[in-house]
Amino acid sequence: MASKPVILVTGSNGQLGKELKKIASSLLQFEFIFLSKEDLPIHHFEMVRHYFTTYKPQYLINCAAYTAVDRAEQEKDRAFQINGEAVGVLAAVCNEQQCKFIHISTDYVFDGTATVPYKEDSLTNPQSVYGASKLEGEKQAMQFNAETIIIRTSWVYSEFGKNFVKTMQRLMSEKEEINVVNDQFGSPTYAADLAEIILQIISSQKWKPGIYHFCNEGIITWYEFALAIKELTGSNCKVNPIPTSQYPAPAKRPSRSVLDTAKIQNVFAIEMKDWKESLKVCLSAIK
Repeated sequence: MASKPVILVTGSNGQLGKELKKIASSLLQFEFIFLSKEDLPIHHFEMVRHYFTTYKPQYLINCAAYTAVDRAEQEKDRAFQINGEAVGVLAAVCNEQQCKFIHISTDYVFDGTATVPYKEDSLTNPQSVYGASKLEGEKQAMQFNAETIIIRTSWVYSEFGKNFVKTMQRLMSEKEEINVVNDQFGSPTYAADLAEIILQIISSQKWKPGIYHFCNEGIITWYEFALAIKELTGSNCKVNPIPTSQYPAPAKRPSRSVLDTAKIQNVFAIEMKDWKESLKVCLSAIK
């Protein structure tokens, strides 16, 4: 009997990695190997080669990343090593081993000044070290492996790890009122929905390399996101809208980083879910 195709997942302890793990048990046609950053730090290139020789994966989903947006301003070399150089090595090894590579990127590759949603070929212009390091990873992935699929996403949250939804829930339970920025626009992405479409792409056997955008349907501000969390959890906390200027942070955020998702819908026949419906699903999973 032929052995099952092996899917290797790096960065498996992050939000997306854990959501992939949840779904994996129902996809019996594949064998999954989940590697955390402790198991496989992707910037240790000899270890990467060793894992490929050992497991001979047919697919690699790279969820590993340096995601501390503000700290990256001080740790530029480390951010570029993990988000840039290491991605190039993964892509090159996948190319050598004829393993299909899916890499996750971000809306931070854009400057956030566009008045219409960003398409995959829109001009990139990152405003932070994090965004620049992620863009470098995209470039290296495509340079070393033209067959790569890159999925850019935005405002990711889930029942796992640290994210906006869990932070808001905690603050709303601790405080009588909180302030949330109301002049940054985007679309939330429930990591479980992203995990689902990644596995849908792999299962479809229809490999179309290139860059794709994925997020849930709907354009909101962080303030509106917080209001929805308050409403759905029945919190009594008062939520005040404030401008970004009142919430200074080391790294500049894109003020309007809405992603156009038409391409991924058309190419892979993907049904998009409404952001608020997905938020409800996540909140019930957190309970």
